[in-house]
Amino acid sequence: MSEGYLKGRIRREDIVSAAAAVYGEAGYHGASLREIAKRAGITHAGLLYHFPTKEALLAAVLERRDAEDAVREQLSAPPGLEVLRRFIALAEYNIRHRGIVEVYSRLAAEAVSEDHPAHAYFARHYREARESIAQSFRALAETGELRPGTDPDLAALTFIALMDGLQVQWLTTPTQVDAVGSLRLSLQTLLTVPLFPK
Repeated sequence: MSEGYLKGRIRREDIVSAAAAVYGEAGYHGASLREIAKRAGITHAGLLYHFPTKEALLAAVLERRDAEDAVREQLSAPPGLEVLRRFIALAEYNIRHRGIVEVYSRLAAEAVSEDHPAHAYFARHYREARESIAQSFRALAETGELRPGTDPDLAALTFIALMDGLQVQWLTTPTQVDAVGSLRLSLQTLLTVPLFPK
């Protein structure tokens, strides 16, 4: 790996980190590339060299978050209880990192509009998350660990909605919302076995 390549890669990571911070404070539409460049310690032209559009930078911020979550929580485990436990671990991580949750929640709300540059990302993100959870519920149904009569697809949709909705409530009133406890309770009501054996 050449020194120039390594410096460029480090510079890109600095820009993505600065962008995540600015998006968390001002939202995507309120953020400017000039402010992001300033935070990253480079010129506006230098930022545009690495990310020619604001949309390209947004995609890099969101993709880095997904990649970090997937590696840290090992979300690609075989479908079943372990995947559900790892989504709970992701929620626990998020509660310890408020800034990440703020960026994600703000951008998710902005991206409901089809002309938002992150709309396609969030549509794909939610589809993949629902499918991952639904696969786990289907696997649990086959082993008798899912409560009879539970629709795996509907349960997955509800779980993802609950996870994101609880995060927004927690951001608003953190001392009054136990997001992780609520997720655990909701999941346990769907199972015939303990989610976390004692």
